Amino acid sequence: MTQGIRHMVIFNLKHPEGSPEAEKFLRDGEEILTSIPVVRNFGVYRQCSVKNDYDYGFSMEFASQEEYDLYNNHPLHTAFVQERWLVEVERFLEIDFERM
Repeated sequence: MTQGIRHMVIFNLKHPEGSPEAEKFLRDGEEILTSIPVVRNFGVYRQCSVKNDYDYGFSMEFASQEEYDLYNNHPLHTAFVQERWLVEVERFLEIDFERM
């Protein structure tokens, strides 16, 4: 049985780093995704390491695989992906960990 899932995505935007457009994307992403009831411990991050070349990150937790699936298929999430993510994100890496 899953003890919880940490879902993270690191990404670069098509907008210049720190631009008003980039900041709006990050704010909107947090506002939209945290309005989905199963999302816990959401965080928005700016890269500070020279060891990789991604600029930003979103991180969140889910209590179970079922909650993660609810999030993944939630209309707010799918709309955000279609209307914003696919339009404004240049590249990304998604990472999902189960808690041990």
